[in-house]
Amino acid sequence: MSTAEVAVVPFAPEHTERLLQLFERCDNTCFCRYLHFAGDKHAWQDRLANAPERNRDEFVAEARSGGSGARGVIALLAEQVVGWLKVSRASDVDKLYQQRLYRGLPCFDRPVAGVFTLGCFLVDPEYRGRGLSRELIRAGVALARSLGATSVEALPRGELAGSAAERWLGRPSALLAEGFQVVHDFEPYPVLRRVL
Repeated sequence: MSTAEVAVVPFAPEHTERLLQLFERCDNTCFCRYLHFAGDKHAWQDRLANAPERNRDEFVAEARSGGSGARGVIALLAEQVVGWLKVSRASDVDKLYQQRLYRGLPCFDRPVAGVFTLGCFLVDPEYRGRGLSRELIRAGVALARSLGATSVEALPRGELAGSAAERWLGRPSALLAEGFQVVHDFEPYPVLRRVL
């Protein structure tokens, strides 16, 4: 597979079933719901262990209604979804910014209006290491721009993070290659931003 064979497009409700198949192939029971979950980390772990279908059902409801909790871009290869990147208004994922490592950082002393956030990177294991993350980032930034973004932020795990599970917020190297700048450098929790 070359990236030329992949079409990266905004997610639409008709893609829902194929995106769910990607989540399932990746054994992802979060279904991009963590940042919208109201409970604490213990309640979240309980849900993952005992009621992951609730995450799936919530995501499906958002996806089918065109809700902001399922806004993003997908990578399509022969009608199969092989990649996903969630694109959110920063104000919709405040839970991410309120985590201990990010709360009160000077780099976030900016108006939140117009700020979008990239997160929930997911690439089919069979297609990792082939440049799909950069394609998803490029399309994600374009989607944010079309929605009125003035800047796009990402809070990836640094290059010291090793597992795929730790990469759900992206790779700093891919983001930097797509024009993001480091605005807070604290390994392994950098903050990157691209001003549009």
